[in-house]
Amino acid sequence: MITIPGQLAIKTIHGRNGDFNVGRLATSIGEFVVKNAELDQYREGKYDGDFVIAEIRPSTYNANGRMVIEIRAHLGGMTLSNIDALSRDEVRRLSPQEVDPIDEEAQTPAPAAPKVPAKPKSRNPRDPLVDTTPFGSEPAAAFSEASAEADDAALFGALWPLGEIVKLDATVDRRVLRQQRDRLGALGYEFAPLSQDWHLAQG
Repeated sequence: MITIPGQLAIKTIHGRNGDFNVGRLATSIGEFVVKNAELDQYREGKYDGDFVIAEIRPSTYNANGRMVIEIRAHLGGMTLSNIDALSRDEVRRLSPQEVDPIDEEAQTPAPAAPKVPAKPKSRNPRDPLVDTTPFGSEPAAAFSEASAEADDAALFGALWPLGEIVKLDATVDRRVLRQQRDRLGALGYEFAPLSQDWHLAQG
């Protein structure tokens, strides 16, 4: 594991699984592709800083009838000092033909997930035998708020309830991380790249 100064250029790609980011890290020892899951939180741009490289390895994937071989760096962390916008040339250099890492992972067989026991069926709250809502009126909005809160609690797990500052766990499944990112944006949080966490917007 080494720490080295460099510049990470991040490009956002709109894929079928939602937006995802790919990065290209330029350092004194070479240029590497970076596809860490936590990059999906960042906005497109150039990030200067010190990067902890945990692993460098060749990687291959198929895209549009061609096999792509690239040298990837897996980051163990980074300390960012400056952010800038990408130029048009840099946007073009960061290929829009990238395969979503979720799709790449799907090509590799995953271990079988443990079976979750089925929940016993509960009565439909709109069942006429148990529904006490007066005819023609809708259930109180409190039900939908409670449902949204339960969904958020399930989505964020140990991070729930959310504070004013939230740091996502980059080791969770990529799909979950993207759902958490999108939900935080909907709840009024903004990502702060220099501190690498989410802050509840004031006002």
